[in-house]
Amino acid sequence: MDFLNFKGYSLWINIAVFVVAAAVVWLAGARLSRYATTISDRTGIGKAFIGLVLLGGITSLPEVATSITASWSGNAALAVNNLLGGVAMQVAVLVLADAAIGRDALTSVIARPGVLLQGALGVLLLVLVIAGITVGEVPVFGVGGWSVGILVLYFLSVWLIAQYGARETWAAADRREAPGRAEKQGSRKRKDGEHRQGENADDSGRGAESPSLGRTVLKTVIAGLAILIAGFLVARTGDAIAAKTGLGSSFVGAVFVAIATSLPEISTVLSAMRLRQYEMAISDIFGTNLFDLVLIFVVDVVYVGGLVLDEVGRFSSFAALLGIAVTTIYIVGLIERKDRTMLRMGGDSVAVLGVYIGGLVILYTLR
Repeated sequence: MDFLNFKGYSLWINIAVFVVAAAVVWLAGARLSRYATTISDRTGIGKAFIGLVLLGGITSLPEVATSITASWSGNAALAVNNLLGGVAMQVAVLVLADAAIGRDALTSVIARPGVLLQGALGVLLLVLVIAGITVGEVPVFGVGGWSVGILVLYFLSVWLIAQYGARETWAAADRREAPGRAEKQGSRKRKDGEHRQGENADDSGRGAESPSLGRTVLKTVIAGLAILIAGFLVARTGDAIAAKTGLGSSFVGAVFVAIATSLPEISTVLSAMRLRQYEMAISDIFGTNLFDLVLIFVVDVVYVGGLVLDEVGRFSSFAALLGIAVTTIYIVGLIERKDRTMLRMGGDSVAVLGVYIGGLVILYTLR
């Protein structure tokens, strides 16, 4: 279809379509946290697992559209670097979430360790990506062996996370109260079930007046379709912008397209923070990253050239290393749980912000 060949349109038309599509992605994503909270309350599924599977899967739809479209058209750099750049970008979204709390460091108000498992498994997947780029792929039935390894590890990760959430696990001993606890000292001794994670209906802001489960699922599907279509347009216009500006597919994919396709994560995370669903917010990010990385296997299957990890190089490797760095910083913060803030953020968020900005500078030099 010629009208979808955005390289034939002017740069300003492409920018306009890019911005409108990105806005649709944002608006649809903003509603997903409320839908996910309702589904969790009605089904009894844990917030962390809902964040991993439902929010992580749906908010990854722009990456699905972008990377598969780019791969199908033969643009391996855009396809892969959108995914790898998105990993670091999405972790950086937690900086905004931390600033939204203001008084307390985000990682100090997360007492359940399930998100640690998600983050660590994401790091392992990134290691496989770097190994595939560095060592080189080995064909396995027309697909790269490292890509197959990523697929296997992803399903193993989902299984481990599901098993972990289904049993009693340890929790941090000093489970502190929600932001502003300085004015609410008497509430520190409340039971775990009353913790501000929002495990009950009152914290979610829903209660007995929640819409029906069927209606909520339908709204979730509609929001997902809107994100998928808008994500496709972001991919097409992003490719055209890269060609017309001369910035290159690698940099545009890892930065501008990655930011645009991360808009659902930004809106859902900020919405989850307003609902005080802190665990769901972090699980959304870590779950999205797991889902995005398994898309490398899908990209490899769809790619019209050779094995996709053989088509990218040090730019992609560094993008993956950047993802490892920012994820690991937050893992350290979740373990340490220090409640020291600066610039309205925890020290780990300040470190992530600095590392991410520095990483973008290096990626620009590698483009």
